[in-house]
Amino acid sequence: MTQIRVAIELDAPPSRVWEVVEPIERHVDWMADAVEIRFHGDQTRGVGTTFDCDTKVGPIRLTDEMAITEWEPERAMGVRHEGIVTGSGVFTLDPIDLGRRTRFTWTEDLRFPWYLGGRLGELVGGRGVMRAIWRRNLAELRRLVESGS
Repeated sequence: MTQIRVAIELDAPPSRVWEVVEPIERHVDWMADAVEIRFHGDQTRGVGTTFDCDTKVGPIRLTDEMAITEWEPERAMGVRHEGIVTGSGVFTLDPIDLGRRTRFTWTEDLRFPWYLGGRLGELVGGRGVMRAIWRRNLAELRRLVESGS
């Protein structure tokens, strides 16, 4: 298992950042690797929400079964991945500058199967490729949060 962590400081309070991050179905608007999200039932918010997320990284297409494991409005959203790539992740929103700004941190612990390179795939694909994609995702998140879109 390898850990990937990226962070960004946003010129908006945690309440504004949460407005953009809270609707799970809209993650495809700022995550380049997320293609489609399909909920398993009527629940679309909070702990216990489950969904499939189709992802695409280069030529690799995967569908992860995901479950929300942590839900603290304006503070944190945690998720468990089950599928070809397994693991867990969390978004944390920390107020900075007396709450006028937010430090958004995205941390994931992922395990790649042997046919995606196993441990080597985790290091190269996870720490290299995925970190680069997620940094780009955070730049798009910044655009959405700070533009008021």
